[in-house]
Amino acid sequence: MKKRLYFHPLYFLFWVLYFIVARAIFLLYHLDRTQQLSSSDVSLVFFHGLHLDLSFAAYLSLLPFVASVVSALWKGFNANAFVRYYTNFFVVFIAVLLSVDLELYSFWGFRLDATPIQYLNTPGEMLASAAAAPIMLLLCISIAMSVAFILLYHRYFDLRLFSLINNKWLVAGVALFFAALLVVPLRGGIQQIPINQSVVYFSENPYANHAGLNMPWNLMHSLLKYNKQSKNPYQYMAKEEAAERVQALYAPSPDSALQVVSNQKPNVLFIILESYTAKFVESLGGEKGVTPNLNKLAAEGISFTNMYASGDRSEKGMVALLSGYPVQTITSIIKTPKKTEKLPHLSQVFEQQGYRTSYYYGGELEFANIKSYLLNGGYDHLIDKYDFPSSSYNSKWGAHDHILFERVLQDLQKEKEPFFTTVYTLSSHEPFEIPIAPKFPGTDNEALFRNSVYYTDWALGRFVVEAKNRPWWQNTLVVIVADHGHPLPGNDANYQTSKFRIPFILTGGAVEARGLKINTIGSQTDIATTLLTQLNLPHQNFKWGRNLLAPVSHPFAFYVFNDGFGYVTEQGELTIDNVSKTPITRDPEVTEDQLKNGEAYMQYSFEDFLQK
Repeated sequence: MKKRLYFHPLYFLFWVLYFIVARAIFLLYHLDRTQQLSSSDVSLVFFHGLHLDLSFAAYLSLLPFVASVVSALWKGFNANAFVRYYTNFFVVFIAVLLSVDLELYSFWGFRLDATPIQYLNTPGEMLASAAAAPIMLLLCISIAMSVAFILLYHRYFDLRLFSLINNKWLVAGVALFFAALLVVPLRGGIQQIPINQSVVYFSENPYANHAGLNMPWNLMHSLLKYNKQSKNPYQYMAKEEAAERVQALYAPSPDSALQVVSNQKPNVLFIILESYTAKFVESLGGEKGVTPNLNKLAAEGISFTNMYASGDRSEKGMVALLSGYPVQTITSIIKTPKKTEKLPHLSQVFEQQGYRTSYYYGGELEFANIKSYLLNGGYDHLIDKYDFPSSSYNSKWGAHDHILFERVLQDLQKEKEPFFTTVYTLSSHEPFEIPIAPKFPGTDNEALFRNSVYYTDWALGRFVVEAKNRPWWQNTLVVIVADHGHPLPGNDANYQTSKFRIPFILTGGAVEARGLKINTIGSQTDIATTLLTQLNLPHQNFKWGRNLLAPVSHPFAFYVFNDGFGYVTEQGELTIDNVSKTPITRDPEVTEDQLKNGEAYMQYSFEDFLQK
């Protein structure tokens, strides 16, 4: 008999093997799609999928490992039988789910998640939908998978096959050690960000990414979020009225728009600044001396002085900027890759126009599922933390901003034109570490944040000085905008409008206008539409944006915070608590119609999210 100490790693590997075989069955069942993948892609499906396999294997191993601890200390507990029945149950249960998932993917195009729960109240429709499924084939797959792994477990992995040694404390200690060790695969490693679906996304082919998903992990993750996404909690009015009000806000203006770009097919450099609040931008009425380079760029180009972030998180700002899509309050669409597959993407539009597309970030792209979103957007190249030397990292996030900009300069020198390049900074995120001497005194968070914003501005300024000497600069439109604002300085409450106000600048050699200020109230969701309209590129899929360089009948900005929203118009500012459905703040000039429009936008946009 094998020593009991070997049981724990072998039991963990049993489940890893189970999921590898399950993935092979998925690929074989959908052979027509699998044949469209290269052999390299198939290998990468298994390689990347292993991350989630290890994670869910850790979840399944946790209880048996604890049972092993208990049995070592308490002779009356029959751990052999407990682990055997536990394992047999999950082998069969997951095999059944696997069979369901195989056929559902054929119809829905996404892996099994909480969606079927929406149809439990209509079992007749569920049965009707399943009528065309090859029930006998699926049943055979489920039985074969179950029998094979039950026999495999009983022959090689059953706890009864592992003999106890005399020292019960040693056995219990080792079992407890292995149980604690499961935290590492369970969360996907020792990195800061816990594992999510992004770790398996490696391809522009959605099927390859879907095949890499661990089905029970995906289902568990979806079920944990289900109550937050299954129905629209924001029912302020009839659906028809909400739709009419929102559509009226986006009614096109008959007046002509400003044309500020000289070349109709310029390069586009889209720079997203982490946490850049207008409160630190002097040209927007903020503090002096913090962003001198940004102020200079605003004076050289076009500055939009009344811009607001759509949310208060990086991943939410990303979708608002690059897809022109509204932000959700208690969740984020970027967390659900099957939904982001249905979003428009700036990168896709530029790709279709013959542009080379790339995305640069000094941190981990898996953060908040951003990688899956970018891959769904079809970027040609993704550059992240692991493309930079570790010596360039700060203690928490990744490569410092000046290192990031140096890499962008280096790569653009060789990039084929026209290009659409997105650059996302990180140094102005907590813990606000910078590699240069601080400009401003103080060691509190506000002082650290101020210095980090100054550093990123310094890095941006160096980059622009160098870029202006490159041959591509004169044919480049540069978009500079923040992903979101910040409570500092001033410790704004999470709903305050000043927390969401951000810079938005168009500059670069391709911009004809100089020193132009656009005072129209706008949101991040308007930027994609404004950019594409200016370049005469298709923008009909970006339905949640307006061209800010054209006259606007109803200028407004809409943003969300934790279960609430803000709505800004020329009449004033309004913030609403969605739970109590009452205003938090309301300027005296805010009309009842503005209140209704804000409620309609909240209701209609969240309903659209649910339907994705």
